Amino acid sequence: MSQKPNVLRKVGAFLFDNKVMIAFAIICLAAIKLSGSPMTFIVDGVFTRITRNTFTVLALIIPVLAGLGLNFGIVIGAVAAQIAVFWVVYWGFEGFSGILLTVLIATPLAILFGYLVGKLFNRMKGAEMIAGLILGYFADGLYQLIFLVIIGGIIPVNNPKLIISGGVGVKNTIDLTGNLKYAIDSVRMVDIVTVFFYAILAITVIKAILHLLKKFKLNRGDLVLFGVTALLFGISYIPEVERFLSTDRLGLLDAFTAALIVLAVIQIVKIIKSKFVEKDPAASLKKPLFLLVLYGAFYGLTYIPEVEEVMLFVKLPVLPILLIAGLCWFNQKILSTRLGQNMRTVGQSMSIANASGINSDQTRVIAMVISTVLACWGQIIFLQNIGTFSTYGAHTQIAQFAIAALLVGGASVQKATNKQAIIGVILFHTLFIVAPQAGKELFNNAQIGEYFRVFVSYGVIALSLAMHAWKKFRKDTLNEPGATGLATAPLPETVDGG
Repeated sequence: MSQKPNVLRKVGAFLFDNKVMIAFAIICLAAIKLSGSPMTFIVDGVFTRITRNTFTVLALIIPVLAGLGLNFGIVIGAVAAQIAVFWVVYWGFEGFSGILLTVLIATPLAILFGYLVGKLFNRMKGAEMIAGLILGYFADGLYQLIFLVIIGGIIPVNNPKLIISGGVGVKNTIDLTGNLKYAIDSVRMVDIVTVFFYAILAITVIKAILHLLKKFKLNRGDLVLFGVTALLFGISYIPEVERFLSTDRLGLLDAFTAALIVLAVIQIVKIIKSKFVEKDPAASLKKPLFLLVLYGAFYGLTYIPEVEEVMLFVKLPVLPILLIAGLCWFNQKILSTRLGQNMRTVGQSMSIANASGINSDQTRVIAMVISTVLACWGQIIFLQNIGTFSTYGAHTQIAQFAIAALLVGGASVQKATNKQAIIGVILFHTLFIVAPQAGKELFNNAQIGEYFRVFVSYGVIALSLAMHAWKKFRKDTLNEPGATGLATAPLPETVDGG
């Protein structure tokens, strides 16, 4: 009998902690139903927006981890990216080499901007989100001064495609076709495999040399990684495989099947390792066997005609997906480093961090630099996918929409994870896709749908900030002398878990 209340309590806690996400999911389902849009259109649009926007949303996680809250200052990272994009287009660089030059120019700017923002936030502790919001407006003013007055007025720029007819100031819209449009999206899978192989080869050779010099111990894992990479590289020369890898798009069905195969192989390896290598009699096979059955069930769903039709229709750009996966891995692995542990300690309590010998101010600055650089790279991914550069508007709402997407996924001012970011992007942009058509069907006015989704984005942010203020007030009340109840310190958070 005692287990039933515990289960109900856990279910109640889950529903309360994820109320925003659940409510948003219900709104999305209702909007999908009302819009009447085909699922091929909706799913394709959602995945397009996932590859375009997720990197920027993931850039918000580290500041939350370090106790800086929701980083409204990522606008400044976007500004750094757009400055670099303009000059690369002006100089006429194209394709992936143009993207590399853009990153090369934008990254030092983002590091400088992030450092200055971090220093400012250290002087405004407790009001970082307000400071970031106002700083975004300030940066926008300086940005417009540069692009409206300095470029063409002070810095001579002669290009009628980019400059206003009077010769001073940049045009409102810059077409990236022929320069940077799809420069990341169009990278072929075979090129990714080749670069990855030579990168692993170079790293392995360096490790082997250091091993011979007795400055590094080459372990079995390094050799296995190189062997697997070499095998995959060799397989890529098989004609059928080479033809498959010669495209820059991967079908959603193929990607889904490959992901399930990899996950299944991982579980099989765990079973073999525990039962036949380590021979642990206490090892339980329930979880890996359950997961194998679950993966099989998921694969079985792809044979449903409606599901198969959608999955065959959707094509994914490979490199952006890999970059998103890489950032998820980075956000997770940074927790295992000393820097990540310091960030988490500072995020929980600066007084405890300082007492432990951690330089809280320096740690916060580093977190802000990382977030600003990641936001800068995210804006580059966004612009090359859009294909047009709205000179004065591309960066203005980046913080609002990215933060709203993160909050929709169940994150808060104190906690954010990779999973919440990805779920939030899916839900938030699903509503963005179907809201106009739902508004047209319901009120015979698509503009109502536009207003609704903007209202929701601001409303989610306002609700999260209000809840944060309420929790802080409640905690301060419990800590007052003579107050009843116990105030407990927050438990350490992980990037992937709750």
